[in-house]
Amino acid sequence: MSVDDGVQVLEDELAGLAEMLTAPRRGECLLCFTNRMLVEFGCDRTLRWARRYAQLRSPHAYALRRRLARHGAFCDCEIFANGWDVTVPTVRDPEHGAECWPPEVTGCRRVRTGSTQPCSLWALRRPGTRLR
Repeated sequence: MSVDDGVQVLEDELAGLAEMLTAPRRGECLLCFTNRMLVEFGCDRTLRWARRYAQLRSPHAYALRRRLARHGAFCDCEIFANGWDVTVPTVRDPEHGAECWPPEVTGCRRVRTGSTQPCSLWALRRPGTRLR
């Protein structure tokens, strides 16, 4: 095997790993996926993660970007700053003092395949409650 072949094998393995790390989980909703990706990889001021979810789970969701924009979400982090919030009260982590979900909230409450609707963990923010 040449050096070029070895590099190609490594690139293929890394691409496969990146694909696996950034794929929606089975039944995971758009917002739970986007939140998980933001925690892991941050926001690049685009709808990168929302678009990725739609490409993989709901390729015919043509109006998703418009629907998010109607709620002030022009990038992934604005989905949560301006559009949606968790429906369960947050708690303080006794060890670090950080605000977090309570222990009984262990992940997405699931949606049907192909849906871009949020699961029941999320609700639209009331007007005037947007984060700035």
